[in-house]
Amino acid sequence: MVYHSTRGTEHRVDSAQAVLEGLAPDGGLFVPEVLPYINVEACLQENTMDMACRIISAMLPEIRNMPDLVEKAYRGKFQAAELTPTVKAGDMTVLELFRGPTSAFKDVALCMLPQLLTQARGQKGMTDEILILTATSGDTGKAALAGFADVPGVGICVFYPEGGVSAVQRAQMVTQEGNNVAVCAVRGNFDDAQTGVKNLFAAAENGKLPGDSRSLSTANSINIGRLAPQITYYFKAYSDLLRRGEIQVGDQVNFSVPTGNFGDILAGFLAKRLGLPVGTLICASNANNVLTDFIRTGVYDRRRPLHKTISPSMDILVSSNLERLLYFLSDGDTGLVSGLMQRLNTEGFYEVPESLLKKIQTEFWAGYCDDEKASATIKAAWEKTGYLCDPHTAAGWAVAEEYRASTGDNRPMVVLSTASPYKFPGAVLSALTKPESDDEFAQMEQLSSLTGVPVPANLSGLREKPEKHTDVINKEEMLSYVKEIK
Repeated sequence: MVYHSTRGTEHRVDSAQAVLEGLAPDGGLFVPEVLPYINVEACLQENTMDMACRIISAMLPEIRNMPDLVEKAYRGKFQAAELTPTVKAGDMTVLELFRGPTSAFKDVALCMLPQLLTQARGQKGMTDEILILTATSGDTGKAALAGFADVPGVGICVFYPEGGVSAVQRAQMVTQEGNNVAVCAVRGNFDDAQTGVKNLFAAAENGKLPGDSRSLSTANSINIGRLAPQITYYFKAYSDLLRRGEIQVGDQVNFSVPTGNFGDILAGFLAKRLGLPVGTLICASNANNVLTDFIRTGVYDRRRPLHKTISPSMDILVSSNLERLLYFLSDGDTGLVSGLMQRLNTEGFYEVPESLLKKIQTEFWAGYCDDEKASATIKAAWEKTGYLCDPHTAAGWAVAEEYRASTGDNRPMVVLSTASPYKFPGAVLSALTKPESDDEFAQMEQLSSLTGVPVPANLSGLREKPEKHTDVINKEEMLSYVKEIK
């Protein structure tokens, strides 16, 4: 399968090489020239592991031994064999994506990506070490670190915004063990860290930084190897509804997705393009509602303050994966996409043509949920349905309710739950009662005692782990920092 950049077709590679490179040389994102065919009815009858194998193989056909890779990625690492269970909560279906080793939705992709990357590395006969560079707003960092820790031939460096993640998220990262891992805080926000990583790729020559022998790649959702596995759980959720008799084959299902970087919801769009009967994709933002404004008006404008919220993984103003959507819905107009991205980079905003906006609004609906509304939603969901959700999931829930009220569309609704409530215990506890302590680990215990919902084992033991990564740098120092780590 041929992959090329969203910004031009000159650099053409197969799927294995696209995973290895992560980001195209011109700064664009790799996209398939033609989307593959999937037998949807057969796929929906399979178990989760076989479903994942079928979908990822279709998207990345040059990567061999996929059944073995899927087995190594997932077996024994999730709380259930089905990986991503669905749960009924009132008139909502909640797709729980946080049952993996780091209690966040990123696990579905980042347990798989190291297997894809090392297999591709072997197939291409690479002998140089690969260095994974990743910016995180909270969840990608730990999931990537856990996935790549001590993987032979691969090193990983994660940058996160100082003060821009929850205490639990920070603890997960700075206590990470492994001889090939580095974690560093950046003074600034997530967009500063993400732009810094993109600048490192831009500074590379033939995929390597000057004077450095390591080949660069990324674990962010700009890597197609990170995005492809996420398509699976949309099929899985639809299959669950079929098995429970809530829908018939062909019935459309709506999905409400809390998103900041637009990767999670783009996976839903790709699932629809592959033939899954997806209805409306509902884009749920927090107070950093740049995506809501864009989908409603066609103007993407990052020239606004970045708010720190109780849903920090969505505290993002530059949504990288939106670039792929622009490519697909403009029928592959790389010139248009390149021009829009250039304007965003130089002027801080762009506006899409009216014809493109209409296509976007046909597929997507958007709303946002500020902290006050998120807290109220957490409380209402618990009191009315007995479901305990985190602030990101609350945003998806609240915007789903707003969508139904605004449109009257009562097709089955699946809300994607992207993180355990125990990753943000202070915010969740405060929504239900008064916290007895400012310490997040004490808040975990109080929340569990209050609700009876157990703390995930991977989070409960964090307090005792020693901090191994305490570096803090300015964004201008990222290049020198990367060159110094070995």
